[in-house]
Amino acid sequence: MIYPIIPYGDPVLRKVAKPVDFSSLDLVKLSEDMFETMYAASGVGLAAPQIGMDIRLFVVDGRPMNEGEEEEDIDPSLIDFKKVFVNATILDETGEEWGFEEGCLSIPGIRGEVFRPEYVKIHYWTEKGEERTDVFEGFAARIIQHEYDHIEGILFTDHLNVVKKRMIKNKLSDITRGKVSVDYKMKLSR
Repeated sequence: MIYPIIPYGDPVLRKVAKPVDFSSLDLVKLSEDMFETMYAASGVGLAAPQIGMDIRLFVVDGRPMNEGEEEEDIDPSLIDFKKVFVNATILDETGEEWGFEEGCLSIPGIRGEVFRPEYVKIHYWTEKGEERTDVFEGFAARIIQHEYDHIEGILFTDHLNVVKKRMIKNKLSDITRGKVSVDYKMKLSR
């Protein structure tokens, strides 16, 4: 099932998400639906708040970022990088911060340079209830940090400098009012 993406301006995107109760949800099915929703929108990550659920769950699949790349340009952190993170907690973020133009399915048409640490150590459960602690680097770490921000009520636009925030203010207002054109399912107010 493909869910509509919740746009910028919806209060669910600013809430700190609640822990997932494994007994109350079919996390395997919900994760599959979230992947389907993410693929339909050509994303590489999707957090539950982006489909209107204020729970600590996000899915990632960075493999498409390597598609069509020359062998020397393939990011090894993205090989086989398809995962589900339930009740995740970032334990540590280390390494040099590096900038990259990020975007977000909930904030279409806007991109901005965000600086994030190179490594992330994260504790989480899989959709099948397996507990894990892993370290990720490079783009895999960045995707995780971006989606983790979502379950903390933080958007990539919060990381932008003051000048860029001023430049995108009107576009953000348009998205809030439903004045946006996307080629994926989005819950827009009219």
